[in-house]
Amino acid sequence: MTLRSPGDAPGDAQLNADVSWAAFDPIAYVDHNYRDLQAEDAEILHIVRDHFGDHLRERAAGRPVRGIDVGAGANLYPALAMLPWCDEITLFERSPANVRYLKGQLGSYDANWDQFWRVLCKNEAYAALDMDPRAKFREVVRVEPGNLFDLVEYEGRWSMGTMFFVAESITTSHEEFTRGVECFLRALAPGAPFAAAFMEHSKGYHAGEHFFPACDVGESEVYASLESFAHDFKTVRLKASAAVREGYSGMIVAYGRRNSDSDIPTG
Repeated sequence: MTLRSPGDAPGDAQLNADVSWAAFDPIAYVDHNYRDLQAEDAEILHIVRDHFGDHLRERAAGRPVRGIDVGAGANLYPALAMLPWCDEITLFERSPANVRYLKGQLGSYDANWDQFWRVLCKNEAYAALDMDPRAKFREVVRVEPGNLFDLVEYEGRWSMGTMFFVAESITTSHEEFTRGVECFLRALAPGAPFAAAFMEHSKGYHAGEHFFPACDVGESEVYASLESFAHDFKTVRLKASAAVREGYSGMIVAYGRRNSDSDIPTG
């Protein structure tokens, strides 16, 4: 069955499979979004670091924590937010250009990411990391090429996860957006803490010269996509108001825990 946004005429939706992800320019994307720390990202980091810190401070001894950042793109700070807790972190990414960028950051990530780490370190759990963050990043992070929708093959594999600006930024289809959120959450083990971020009412975006599609979602759509697969979760519209780019109305952060197996719908 062809996936389309509700109400779209046949053929109107631009689906994930239709997009030329090889054309994504990670250097231009980082220069525009992450060369300097923006207020929105500082607010996200504050929320996520405290959420993970609250849930993982007393992690069970001897039980490995495997983290995943789904659709990592050219953004390292979700992985940095999981760094103190994880024995392994998978950066799961479809675009070949982004995969190359991520692999190039493994040995010693670029200096611009230090400002993001400093925000995380305002939480003592991060400040107390007993090794250099670059060394820890090099030790635990690996890059895995893959499509978000392929995660159905790995249900329950990861014990914490992030997905930042992905499900709504790969398609115009509301059905694909919803399925993308489901694939992310199903990849997490029951009880796994997660954090996800979404562009609110995005009209699409550039990464270099190429324009990429987006699905128009607000807080109600984000909440609805999560409620069958998560519990004790919140959605928060960011307070920061300065636009990172044109074509969206704000940012939404969602955080919580994945449901137990008995609570997950099977149909």
